[in-house]
This record gives sequence, structure tokens and C-alpha cells, in this order.
Amino acid sequence: MEKNYKNLDLKSYGMIVALVLIFLLFYILSGGANATPVNINNLIMQNGYIIILATGMLLCVLTGNIDLGVGSVVALCAAFAGKLVMEQGMSVPLALGVAIMIGLMIGVFAGFCIAYLGIPPFVVTLATMLMGRGLTYTMLASQTVGPLPKSYTQIGAGFLPNIPIFGIDLFCFIIAVVSTFGILYFEWNQVQKNKKYGFVNIHPWQLVIKNVVILSILWFFLMSLGKNHGIPIQLVVVSIIVALYQFITSETVMGRQIYALGGNAKAARLSGIDTKKVFFWIYVNMGVLSSIAGIILSARQGAANPKMGDGVELDAIGACYIGGAAASGGVGTVMGAVIGALVMGVLNNGMSLIGLPTDFQKVVKGAVLLGAVALDVLSKKRKDR
Repeated sequence: MEKNYKNLDLKSYGMIVALVLIFLLFYILSGGANATPVNINNLIMQNGYIIILATGMLLCVLTGNIDLGVGSVVALCAAFAGKLVMEQGMSVPLALGVAIMIGLMIGVFAGFCIAYLGIPPFVVTLATMLMGRGLTYTMLASQTVGPLPKSYTQIGAGFLPNIPIFGIDLFCFIIAVVSTFGILYFEWNQVQKNKKYGFVNIHPWQLVIKNVVILSILWFFLMSLGKNHGIPIQLVVVSIIVALYQFITSETVMGRQIYALGGNAKAARLSGIDTKKVFFWIYVNMGVLSSIAGIILSARQGAANPKMGDGVELDAIGACYIGGAAASGGVGTVMGAVIGALVMGVLNNGMSLIGLPTDFQKVVKGAVLLGAVALDVLSKKRKDR
């Protein structure tokens, strides 16, 4: 008896394919410069804080809203940490704790205004953007604070201990092997579950191709880092945050409530979900993640300045939409936002390597964002028909 199989849902992996194609395009145009271990390391260092912001922004986007204030919160929290360390002599851990508390307080303020006062999120976050940037310029007197001590900069520019084996960091190799077995076990377990409950599995040959592509990307990425300095500390921070929010959005009641709120706020409220509470914590969460992103950015740059984070809210929002989040809310994943952030990062990095003018780079990024949202809108219209 012939087994029944289904085809792989290519739409779910469309942005991964796009990421690979964009990377290959710039590989050709840059003569392979974007694939060097040093550049792969730079790609992570330059975009780690964007991935953190995109992870938090996704929760806002899932409700059909955005947060325009994250760039200013990034700058303000970095300014607080820098001033406390450099001018007040405060220990680095304590200063970072204060910076995170500042982000938390801004999130509480925004969340309260949105959830309990009923002020539209666009207005509230526009206000936090303007006030946050103004406070940063006032606090720093339009000056740069730095250079920050090594104990601070390690967070954004440091690496885990490097143990080279045949020119490759041992830790990178171990992570690659463990991740490979984990991915293969997950796929095997999913196939067995589908058989047990009578669900249709994907064609075996398509499953093999999918995993070969994913594992090839994983090994290339980790081996490139292994040939440079090993695992960046900020990559560890980013990975923990992404894993935590992937779990929250996919496996917890809180995650299901956020999706329900974005899908239909009135229905969510009638079903017993405290929508005000959900809104409140989403924006509190965004404030905390913005402070962490500010710490990492200032640590990577080795200083804090008033223009830090200028425009990064647009990169975070763009990453969510490019990664498949719906403009109307209720649709999107953390991993999609991460892929979207990487697409933006590879675009920025590739265009810089081939010497494309900065002004024209913005045109390309705008076109990519518009194209991603247009595809989402057209796809939704086809479904409605």
C-alpha cells in the first residue's frame, strides 16, 4: 500500500531561502569577502542588539502595534550605565542593573499609558522616543562618555575562552555536533509522533534536503566563528533571549494570549483574557529588552553617545515584517523575526562591502521592507477570496 506524504510548506522557509540567496549574491559581488571568518564575526557583533530588539518588537507587532521609542531607550540606558561607571565610579554590574531598571521604568510608564489610560501605542511610544532622546542629550551634554572599561566592553566585544583544535575553536565544534544531533532527533521524533497519531509526514527526500540546508548553514556559521576568536559573549546573551521568547510564545499560556489578542482583541477579552494586563507586560518587556540592547551596543562601541540607537526602531520593526509577521497582528514567530533581522544585517553588511553609497542602501532596505509587507497583504487577500 502506497504511503501518503505531503509537500514541505515552502512558505514557512521562504525567508531562510531568501537569506541564503542574498548572502550568495553578495558573495559573488564581493568576491567572497562576506564569507570570511572575520566578517561573519562582524555580522554577529553588528546585529546582536537588533535581534534582541526584534524579539521584543515582535510581541508588540503581534498585537497589531509597534514601539517607536526603543531607539531612545537604548541610548538613555546606555548613557546611564556609561555615566555611572565613568563619572560616579560605580561597579559595572551595579551600573548595568541600574540601566535595566531604567528600561523597566520606561516600559512601566508606556505600558500603563497604553493599557490603563487607553492612549494609542503610536502616540505613547512617539512620546517616549522624543523624551528619551531629549533626556539622553541633556544627560550627556551632547558629549560622548568613554572609553568604557574592559569589564564593561567584554559584554559586547568579548569572547568565551578559545581552545583551538586544528585551527577550530573546540567549543564551536562541540556546539555544532550537539546541535546536529538535536535537530536530527527532533525531526525523527516529529515523524514518529505523526505516525502514532495518524498525521501525514513530509516527503522523506524533502525532509532530507531541508535538514541538509539547515545543518549546512549551522556548520558554516559555527566553523567561521571557530576560525576567528570563537563564540562572542553577546551571541550567548542573544541566544538565551531568543530561546526564552521562542518558548514563551510557542509553549505558554502567556504566548497564546498575545496571539489571541492580536487575532481579535474583542474576542480575546470576551473569552476571559485580561487584555489590559497583556498590553501592559508587552511594553514593560520591550523596555527591559531595549535596556539590554543599549548595554550591548555601548559595550561593543566602547562608549555611550547621544546618537546611539538612532533609527534602530525601524530596523527592529522591519525585521518583524520581513520575517513574516502580519501588519494587522496575530501572525509571526520569534525565529521569523530573527531571520528578518539577519536579512537586514546581511543586506547592510553586503552593501557596505561592495561600496554601495549609504543613501542608496536606505532605498534598497525600504524596497525590501515594502516588498515583504506587500506579499503579506496580497497573501491575506488571496486567502479571504
